[in-house]
Amino acid sequence: MINKQRLLATFLEYVQIDSESTHEGAMADRLASDLAAVGCEIYRDGSMDRTGCETGNLYCTLPGTAPGEAVVLTAHMDTVVPGVGIEPVVEDGIIRSKGNTVLGSDDKSGAAAIVEAMRTLVEQKLPHPTVQGIFTVGEEIGLKGSASLEYDRLAAGRAVVMDSSGDAGKIILSAPGQYKLSAVIIGRRAHAGVAPEEGVSAIQVAAEAIAHMKLLRIDGETTANIGSICAQSPTNIVPERLELVGEARSRSSAKLEVQAGHMMDCLRAACEKYGARLEGGLEKAYESYAHSPDDPFVQQVAEAWRRAGAEPVLTSSGGGSDANHLNANGVKAVVVGTGMSKVHTVEEEITVQNLERTAALALALMTP
Repeated sequence: MINKQRLLATFLEYVQIDSESTHEGAMADRLASDLAAVGCEIYRDGSMDRTGCETGNLYCTLPGTAPGEAVVLTAHMDTVVPGVGIEPVVEDGIIRSKGNTVLGSDDKSGAAAIVEAMRTLVEQKLPHPTVQGIFTVGEEIGLKGSASLEYDRLAAGRAVVMDSSGDAGKIILSAPGQYKLSAVIIGRRAHAGVAPEEGVSAIQVAAEAIAHMKLLRIDGETTANIGSICAQSPTNIVPERLELVGEARSRSSAKLEVQAGHMMDCLRAACEKYGARLEGGLEKAYESYAHSPDDPFVQQVAEAWRRAGAEPVLTSSGGGSDANHLNANGVKAVVVGTGMSKVHTVEEEITVQNLERTAALALALMTP
């Protein structure tokens, strides 16, 4: 049985540790201290040059006291902005921020759950296999930490990522891959009033390309979006340069390739029509993954949710997480809901009950 009062106190302390993306150092120090105190072996990798973060990913391994396959649970340490000076408020069983920042339950609810479960294992001398908590950096800015993990240090070939909105019981079996689109259209500068026919408007080229793109909801598995366009020019000059960024996502690898290729084809066709030059292009951000509901590992996680007091709900996601990189690197990973809600907004909240059930899930997974 977890210590509910300590869990809540730990969570409230964690969210008050500033850890916006790339600034996770203080959070990593606290987690390392808390888990070293219960006997974990602590390792921090040197991924900073690759991630741009001030610290590396954190690996906390509690040696087993009983036979069995090792258990790996993960959470990320960074928060989105505004995440400095968070002041949590608990009212009527709901935890929110004071209202001028995010709360940080994304993903400190997962981190607090893992820590409480490990503390409970040791204090109550519960038999357990080797248990490992992996805490990543830079998740909110492109899954940078999990892309740079030292995968040979993971204690098992399976992992549960404790990082999703939705009430306790949620298990995400599939999630999309993503392409990032970063393009620059180079036209030709000319005086807009004296000789506009001599110019090639990068804005006009982009407008035609975007008008021909299939965007937003493509089908049940696929989405696409143009996030921003930037072109700055006086009204009396035909604009020669425009920067455009967008994305394509799909849970189908084949559909993702088709959609990303379609967006590039639209850009190329418009540039060719008007005589503009296209620079940049597509970059694969992460791969999709999918697991069967009948997979034994999925069923094990579902049974752990039942032991934690929640009915499992199997679903899919439209967003990426550290699980995408874990699966792409040979680690079978599913994502579970921790109860966080309205994430990435100053209205973010989580119920105390969901926090408790998430910690109970972590404990159930550690004591199969």
